[in-house]
Amino acid sequence: MAIGSGLGSSVGFSVNESTYGTAVAVTKFARVKSATANKTATRVQGEGIQNGIHGQYGSQYVETVTGGSGQLVLDVQSKSMGLLLQTLMGTTVTPVVQGATSAYLQTHTIADTLGKSITVQLGLPNRAGTVTPATLRGCKVTQAAFSCAVDGLLGATFDLDAFGYENSTALATPSYSGSTPANVFHGAQMSVKLGTYGSEAAIAGVKSAACTIARPHDAAGYYAGATVAGTKAEPVLNGATTISGTLDADFVTAADLHNRARDNSSTSMVLEWVGPLIASTFYETFRITLPSVVFTSPEGFNIAGRDKLQHSFGFEARYDGTNAFATIAVISAEVAL
Repeated sequence: MAIGSGLGSSVGFSVNESTYGTAVAVTKFARVKSATANKTATRVQGEGIQNGIHGQYGSQYVETVTGGSGQLVLDVQSKSMGLLLQTLMGTTVTPVVQGATSAYLQTHTIADTLGKSITVQLGLPNRAGTVTPATLRGCKVTQAAFSCAVDGLLGATFDLDAFGYENSTALATPSYSGSTPANVFHGAQMSVKLGTYGSEAAIAGVKSAACTIARPHDAAGYYAGATVAGTKAEPVLNGATTISGTLDADFVTAADLHNRARDNSSTSMVLEWVGPLIASTFYETFRITLPSVVFTSPEGFNIAGRDKLQHSFGFEARYDGTNAFATIAVISAEVAL
């Protein structure tokens, strides 16, 4: 029996599904702060009038199409992040050993997400400790948001669109990576770098950073004659990937942020968190690289009172015509996603 509360819950996800919407046993388990798994459905009522009948017929209330949705909210950790990132970004990733050590590099770049879907399962304990599985099949990550303040943890929210929701797939037994908990990334490990791509330099004054990667999908591919009636075809990308965020900063050096925003000047941006040593010269790392960003609103030198000057700079990524639109790199001790 599990603890009869959220303390007894679990969240797991699978390797990439070989067939969209066909559940795969979950093998990776994440330490999450919250998670949701919902059935989505369109239900309609027959409206025919029958003499003397005052209510609607229950037999004519039907479910036409169905799917699922969900969300995972967690601290970014040194383990068990790769499959979520691969599903978001679209590239098929194999970790590469670094310098013949126990450190491995994952490089996730923006690509087509067709063929990238995972199974996500929540373990839902009732008050008596009986756990009900809630399984989302065919999960596509449609958006991920990352944020970190200098005095906080690096957090992430992953939004999911799913082929379907069910409670019939057997509950997987939670098993977490390694004998010790994964490390978390935090503000003391954060740096924000700007400049020419490949030679960005850390800037001073940043108090917090946030970045959202949105992958718009057509998730309404419902067709007559579907193999499973009322279910959808695998969603396909149907809009430009948008990457946006904010930097909250004290006024330290005008050239770093204020002047770039004023002049509509593009720059490469690296948001990086470097954690404990793995081996040799390789450290646990989480890095977002955007080769070209613009600051979307000019910022004046506003005075809000006696305190130091502080501003929030909104940015958006643009394709520079040469380099990958965006890359998320992870260095960890994990040999596989």
